Amino acid sequence: MKQPPRRIASTTVELDPATAQAVAGTADENLRIIEDHVAADLLSRGNHVTLRGEAAQVSRARRVLRELESMASRGHVITPDLTRRAVDLVDDDEPEITTLTSIAGDAIVTRRGKSVRPKSQGQRDYVDSIDRSTVVVGVGPAGTGKTYLAVAKAVQALQKREVTRIILTRPAVEAGEKLGFLPGTLGEKIDPYLRPLYDALGDMLDPEAVPKLIESGVIEIAPLAYMRGRTLNGAFVILDEAQNTTPAQMKMFLTRLGFGSKIVVTGDLSQVDLPRHQVSGLTVARQVLSGIDGVTVTQFDSSDVVRHHLVGRIIEAYDLFEAEQEGDKA
Repeated sequence: MKQPPRRIASTTVELDPATAQAVAGTADENLRIIEDHVAADLLSRGNHVTLRGEAAQVSRARRVLRELESMASRGHVITPDLTRRAVDLVDDDEPEITTLTSIAGDAIVTRRGKSVRPKSQGQRDYVDSIDRSTVVVGVGPAGTGKTYLAVAKAVQALQKREVTRIILTRPAVEAGEKLGFLPGTLGEKIDPYLRPLYDALGDMLDPEAVPKLIESGVIEIAPLAYMRGRTLNGAFVILDEAQNTTPAQMKMFLTRLGFGSKIVVTGDLSQVDLPRHQVSGLTVARQVLSGIDGVTVTQFDSSDVVRHHLVGRIIEAYDLFEAEQEGDKA
């Protein structure tokens, strides 16, 4: 059957002069990324970008440019990765698309001109779940922002006086028995395993403020074992690396929930450090908590990875490899 002739279209998009350079990127890097993903040619002259190719693809490229222009006008830095996400969101079969602007929404926290916002639909759903639910479980691969966004929401809740303290905790399973051989006090031995939580706080609060808040007890960062026997009232509590809890530890933690508190549990089931025969408490929690009012489970995937764009591809490649290995064993 003879294929219908391609309909070639050409149009020129006039960008806001104030944001045109930001949209195009250094040496038109962002425009080249659009060309790599959309079957259209882009030629920029000043704040005008000429698009040429199949009509549907030209329309798609135009929507990507307008989306990036909208983001730039709101103060977002238009990076190559942001450009790739804009292209991924634009589907030429769906004119009513979900936009990066609607995903990002209002800043969760802002420090020194840098704002923390969701960067994918999965992250948007996660943040919305934290707003409406008392207990939220975020499960997914590294780089999806599970912990970072949870810490941002905790800081926001503290700043709005919705809670009186933030409690961040992780199991120190990775250390195992080697913990006793590390130099220093118990706090110094445990500190490396809690460092990612300190780093996230440092991005959202003035560095000099974090030690003062920790000293005053407004922020507590401690191993999971320190939660036993407590009732956590008026707190935003985050359990990170929850894949390394046992079912008993997870039950212990979840039952620490007190009045006026919120719990966020994060973990990656592909990075379990428990003994091979031990079931992860995160796996059990997903099953047990499903369907309970006030509890939301959010599942992230490689499309939510907001690190270097290759990280998502690496995760997908490993998932495929592991699935093939399991198939060979069957």
